[in-house]
Amino acid sequence: MATLDKSLLLEMFRKMEEIRRMDLKIAQLVKKGKVPGMTHFSVGEEAANVGAMLALNADDLITSNHRGHGQAIAKGIDLNGMMAEILGKYTGTCKGKGGSMHIADLDAGNLGANGIVGGGMGIAVGAALTQQMQKTGKIVVCFFGDGATNEGVFHEAVNMASIWKLPVIFYCINNGYGISADIKKMTNVEHIHHRSAAYGIPGMFIEDGNNVIDVYEGFKKAVDHVRGGNGPVLIESVTYRWLGHSSSDPGKYRTREEVELWKQKDPIENLRKYLIENNIASAEELEEIQAQVKEAIEASVKFAEESPFPPLESAFEDIYAD
Repeated sequence: MATLDKSLLLEMFRKMEEIRRMDLKIAQLVKKGKVPGMTHFSVGEEAANVGAMLALNADDLITSNHRGHGQAIAKGIDLNGMMAEILGKYTGTCKGKGGSMHIADLDAGNLGANGIVGGGMGIAVGAALTQQMQKTGKIVVCFFGDGATNEGVFHEAVNMASIWKLPVIFYCINNGYGISADIKKMTNVEHIHHRSAAYGIPGMFIEDGNNVIDVYEGFKKAVDHVRGGNGPVLIESVTYRWLGHSSSDPGKYRTREEVELWKQKDPIENLRKYLIENNIASAEELEEIQAQVKEAIEASVKFAEESPFPPLESAFEDIYAD
């Protein structure tokens, strides 16, 4: 691992803690029947999300996917508004209309999660074209899972972005499974990023997507390339989701041994050890951050539970753009 600024490293630790604790709290609320709709958790994938997001400028844009809790938090969403949204409350970031699978946060540059596999790819290309035409200097990152790379829109979007040299990064968080389908059985290439060759763009491989610093440094190189007007990049990072595909998935297609092996590669614990062993932060400093995050998550639950449900007339709000 390279030496990075302490404040950046602590921000990485804080964001990963927020993602982990938020998702585990939501999982509890699901079991209590307080969360409407489907939920998909980012537990185990924290580094792949945080390392990528912190390599961006604050005003850069992203499109998310249905496993987007980690992406929303890493992009800086208000935790109260996010929790309220997931509980279907009017104070949520989408006024309770989006829920877990469709969180958006336009103020933070998050153009939204999408319940359609690969659904954010066309949106990302359109957003990148806008940045190019308006010369904003911003780039767009399209987040998706390994399963989405076998959707037709993946090939259409990457091809169009390539021929127009659009400022977009296609970012595949490869957690090994598209629901219950092992990606090794679904795709006859050794690595997903190799598909970049078909479209004449660079492909980048982050082998250890559980190492937040590796993710950050790899992403920084891609960001510099794309922001320099050189066109898109396809990035693949390898990680693992600890929980099932969704809250209704018991994950019987995986062995306990496989899951436990990946839990030993815990991205948060990896960073904690690195910070302490290299005298960057003390155990007490990190425990204080964990306590602050826990308090913030509990406060978000209180805020959400005390917030009202959307009034009936809100069904007719925000339907058309002014």
